[in-house]
Amino acid sequence: MKKIISEFLGMMILTMGVVGSGIMAQNISEGIEGITLLINSVSTVAILIVIIMTFREISGAHFNPAVSFSFYMQGKLEKIDFFRYVLSHVLGGVVGVVFVHIMFDMSILDFSTKDRSGVNIIFSEIIASFLLVFIICMSQKRNDLSVGVIVGVYIGAGYFFTSSTSFANPAITIARSFTDTYTGIDPTNIIGFIFAQLIGAYLATKTYNYIRS
Repeated sequence: MKKIISEFLGMMILTMGVVGSGIMAQNISEGIEGITLLINSVSTVAILIVIIMTFREISGAHFNPAVSFSFYMQGKLEKIDFFRYVLSHVLGGVVGVVFVHIMFDMSILDFSTKDRSGVNIIFSEIIASFLLVFIICMSQKRNDLSVGVIVGVYIGAGYFFTSSTSFANPAITIARSFTDTYTGIDPTNIIGFIFAQLIGAYLATKTYNYIRS
């Protein structure tokens, strides 16, 4: 139960960091897209480092069904724990959005209208998820600080070098469909994103297993 609570809290905090910083960035950037994205990415990097260092010793600090899927494929996560992790991720993400909306005096939940469709975007999510999961797999034996920095910096960079801004996380994809703000995603785009993320995670795990065999 401690692991599940840790994954829930970590995912909730991550979502608050991503969505909340996106709203704040849009409020203070005066419409300059580059500044908005920069603020959002820096906040995400920081929050990832914090939550990974805080929870990794307890739950492994997945905060991402794609990462849990990889660990399940590697035989390092039991099936029941995999499903529990995924459920905690999804619930944590939605609760995170609710809390952010309350803080910014917005509707509790508001479906996003931000279109993120396109073959190029889906391909981008495959690449983003592949790299994220592969990097995490290759960093399993590193200490908490190293993993936090590696993952955080990668995602921060991914905001800029991928056309999808590197969601790379099925749970946060679902959560972001409930906020019609800068970081939102139209609900009709969710299935394509999640499909791409799981493909990326699968290929990353297979590549890691081959390299390490």
